[in-house]
Amino acid sequence: MIKSIKQVRDDFLKSGISIAEWSRNNNFSPDLVYRIFKSNKIPQRGESHKIAVKLGIKEEKHMT
Repeated sequence: MIKSIKQVRDDFLKSGISIAEWSRNNNFSPDLVYRIFKSNKIPQRGESHKIAVKLGIKEEKHMT
């Protein structure tokens, strides 16, 4: 199930894990993850796309 950015932010608040901590644990730049949360746009490609998929705000693209 795809989540909204707000739902993911709420999940972080409930879990007590900071966005920075999650970023480091998943080998992503905390700055880039924060930018995704602030922009409210779903990334289309690159590292931002990988982050969006991992956060659950976007489905993984499957190349055919």
